[in-house]
Amino acid sequence: MDKKSYLGDILIIIAGLFWGSMGIFVRHLNDLGFTSIQVACLRLTMAGVLFALILLIKDRKGFKIALRDIPLFLALGIVSILFFTCCYFTSIALMTMSTAAILLYTSPIWVMILSIIFLKEKINIQKIIALVLAFAGCVLVSGFGGKVTPLGILVGLGSGLGYGLYSIFGTVALKKYSPYTVTCYTFIVAGIGSIFVANPVELAGKISAIDNKLALFGFVLLTSVVTAVIPFLLYTLGLSMTTASKAAVLATVEPAAATLFGVFVMDEAIGPVAVVGIVLVFAAIIVLAIKKHPAKSEA
Repeated sequence: MDKKSYLGDILIIIAGLFWGSMGIFVRHLNDLGFTSIQVACLRLTMAGVLFALILLIKDRKGFKIALRDIPLFLALGIVSILFFTCCYFTSIALMTMSTAAILLYTSPIWVMILSIIFLKEKINIQKIIALVLAFAGCVLVSGFGGKVTPLGILVGLGSGLGYGLYSIFGTVALKKYSPYTVTCYTFIVAGIGSIFVANPVELAGKISAIDNKLALFGFVLLTSVVTAVIPFLLYTLGLSMTTASKAAVLATVEPAAATLFGVFVMDEAIGPVAVVGIVLVFAAIIVLAIKKHPAKSEA
């Protein structure tokens, strides 16, 4: 059981590392003229197609779901993935990226609260310490934020809630379905929903104006594989082996990874405060990795 839990932890951390590379891909698509919501639409739609192909190859019977569970997959796709994406990009537009990132990473707090209420998880001092370390690390990595607006704070907190809800809804779905089925239907629903909020007419016009459409298709495909298919599949597999609240804290490795990608791939500067933040995030992961051994009873 311990080995399975450790494997789940490792898969979630690797997922966070992949998510950390998202800025590289999003920035390039933004430079091509696509808005952040349109980038999200391209990414989610392509990911939905890829997850469907994976399920087709892996387990065709996995496409079969109970009618009563359709609301669960609508919640995963719309209430979680699409809602979180739209809120996150809106908060970026209204405030600075660092402020938006801080509010996004309130997600472990939301998950911990919701896990107690709906999943009956027990919260111990170990998880609380890890949560505090992780959130403090995210704040330091993000640079304390900057411009703040009431609406920005509201949608920013919404992004954290939506992000966290994937762990809650996902935990429920994984009791009935495989990780492949869960990710497939989640992204199909999110992809379809994203079309309605991405100004599809304008999006189609921008795509038609691109000279090298094959290169665009290849880059969108790569973006979806690296920032959606691989990490969400790994996260969902990991979530089936550990608790939702623990998974949410482990995933906070993402902003630390994003900072490191910025330094080593995009030649961005990093200050000592951000370095301390990265150390705190990894300290949170180490705290969660420490296993408590029951005291031996005396003969």
